[in-house]
Amino acid sequence: MEFKTIIEPFKIKVVESINVTTLKERQKFLQEAAYNPFQLSSSQVMIDFLTDSGTSAMSDKQWSGMMSGDESYAGSNSWMQMKNAIYNLTGHEFIYPIHQGRAGERILYSYLGKKGKIFISNTHFDTTRANIEFSGAEAIDIPIEEGKIPEFYHPFKGNIDVKKLEELILEKGASNIACVILTVTNNSGGGQPVSMENAKAVKTICKKYKIFYFLDCCRVAENAYFIKHREAGYENKTYLEIAQEMFSLTDGSIMSAKKDALVNMGGFLTLTNSDLAEACKNLLIITEGFSTYGGLSGRDMEAIAIGLKEVFEPDYLNYRIKSSAFLGERLKKLGVPLMWPIGGHAVYIDAKKMYSHIPVSEYPGQALVCELYLTGGIRSVEIGSVMFGKYDEGGNLIPAAMELVRLAIPRRVYTQSHIEYVIEVFEKLMENKGSVKGYKIIEEPQFLRHFTAKLIPVV
Repeated sequence: MEFKTIIEPFKIKVVESINVTTLKERQKFLQEAAYNPFQLSSSQVMIDFLTDSGTSAMSDKQWSGMMSGDESYAGSNSWMQMKNAIYNLTGHEFIYPIHQGRAGERILYSYLGKKGKIFISNTHFDTTRANIEFSGAEAIDIPIEEGKIPEFYHPFKGNIDVKKLEELILEKGASNIACVILTVTNNSGGGQPVSMENAKAVKTICKKYKIFYFLDCCRVAENAYFIKHREAGYENKTYLEIAQEMFSLTDGSIMSAKKDALVNMGGFLTLTNSDLAEACKNLLIITEGFSTYGGLSGRDMEAIAIGLKEVFEPDYLNYRIKSSAFLGERLKKLGVPLMWPIGGHAVYIDAKKMYSHIPVSEYPGQALVCELYLTGGIRSVEIGSVMFGKYDEGGNLIPAAMELVRLAIPRRVYTQSHIEYVIEVFEKLMENKGSVKGYKIIEEPQFLRHFTAKLIPVV
């Protein structure tokens, strides 16, 4: 028997206060933050959908596990707990702890990348692209065409375009391809899942041309949920078994454990090639820490080991995916244009369509991000031309493929009433959407500009 109400499969033991702010206060806070929500203090935010990375609420088992953290510099018991959990999941021989996902990206992609090298992905996320480009290499995205149309339904919009993949390899030369990265779920593409069929097709091509194939697996449990419920032949497999099969196709993986390992800090890098593993281990020791702690405390490693088991629990995943879908479905009923279907960790708004009167050069996504904060104290993130836009030689904006705003939902943090409040805020935004103005950037860094850029409203 199924009920309409989605109950959280947990009870609350500890609470954190939310500072309820006024519109006048939020106007002041946002102006002081140069209209960039990354620059807001958390105490100025009522509902924080900026990211699902490192914002999870840990379980009682994780907290109790942290009390037994072994802080030995080398070969701690906590490392063995973490290593065993990762090996059980990935089956990869070489396993290294890292303090978060971008550390693994820096280690692996800086080693493989340099000027003339090319990295191919369904969609590189911001830190992935930044680490690749910082090495002098080029990052190319080739999602399937259906993934570029927000309102179009496709069960696996996160898939990589395998036809384009082979064409790119032939065009650029296999020796120039540093690796292929499959991101699951495809975060920058709207949090959309990748099918096992697609993952297998990528494996076939990479094997044919002898190219490294890596999994960006920070939301692999959520991706496994969609495979089980949408892809024929997987309905009787467990979520863990599905994830294990996907890992078995690859030459390695990078995980920010701050997502599907349900922790606030940590990650791992896994590899199957011994020469590559040795090179990465040396970089890890130089920059992160010894190879059995990699910048993590024993407490962190204990929490990761437990989180990697909890995340595959059916009750948790059912709650996680359905509660995200609940928010998206309610917003869709209001007429809010969305990336459809709803992904696992977030709801993505099509800001370009919602604010069709704002030109892309005035960043409609940033306009929506600011309106959400001003109206309801909700912090979100633009995933459009502020985050991914570039400039041509004349200084003109080359816009991103889509102008999205992500409402990334922290795991096990917010309740039904918080989500109902968010829906009410959108009701007000839809009533006043025609009067919203765009923004312009007045100061920005060379890389990852969305974190620190300063903006002002267009008059």
